[in-house]
Amino acid sequence: MAPEVKSWVAAARRIVVLTGAGISTDSGIPDFRGPQGVWTKNPLAEKLSNIHYYLADPEVRKASWQSRLQHPAWNAKPNAGHLALVELERQGKLHALITQNIDELHQLAGNSRELVIEVHGSMRRFMCWGCGMRGPMERVLERVRAGEEDPHCRDCGGILKSDTISFGQQLLPEVIDRAMQAAGEADLFLSVGTSLQVYPIAGAFDIARSAGAKTVIVNAEPTPYDGMADAVLGGSISAVLPAIVTERESAARFLN
Repeated sequence: MAPEVKSWVAAARRIVVLTGAGISTDSGIPDFRGPQGVWTKNPLAEKLSNIHYYLADPEVRKASWQSRLQHPAWNAKPNAGHLALVELERQGKLHALITQNIDELHQLAGNSRELVIEVHGSMRRFMCWGCGMRGPMERVLERVRAGEEDPHCRDCGGILKSDTISFGQQLLPEVIDRAMQAAGEADLFLSVGTSLQVYPIAGAFDIARSAGAKTVIVNAEPTPYDGMADAVLGGSISAVLPAIVTERESAARFLN
């Protein structure tokens, strides 16, 4: 099926990509629901991502700050899958890159920030729950390293957290609207490394398909949409994506 998908990519003019945690696993960042996923191996870790527990329990916040300090994304590098999407942009084909990831590896790889739609925010920024102030996460992590177990906002005393959407926290309607509009404008929709189980963003697949786009799923595990997709590709994302979006010589260059 890969040669057929490669021809679809070559013919496409407005490719919209939806990425999930699976695209970053080859960069050393575990996914959530896979066999080696964070929540699969440690169900209690999901509690740290729940806004209600986070706001109510200082112990959950302390554990969350230690988890942020140790997050593998700080040392992660974009892999060949990320670079393949940069190649799509270089070719002028990438219409939008919708991501559920908070690691910013797409931007670090070289995708333009204006094309990346961060559905769940970014772990590289902090925000104050009280006054809404935002800034680089490293500023707060320095305070944690210096001994503050549960740092609070220096302006208003409010609770600090990563500038990400936690469970129980409302998604930003303008971000979701932008993602859905982009999906409806696609002539090819690539779903990469996502279980397509988290709504409303999984609905971008339906919108793209209803608008007439070819739909391709690239994921290690089955998804609820496999039977509807025009193509389903398994295997390593960092191998599959370069193979379908680049010429062989370019793919080899990305993998080196």
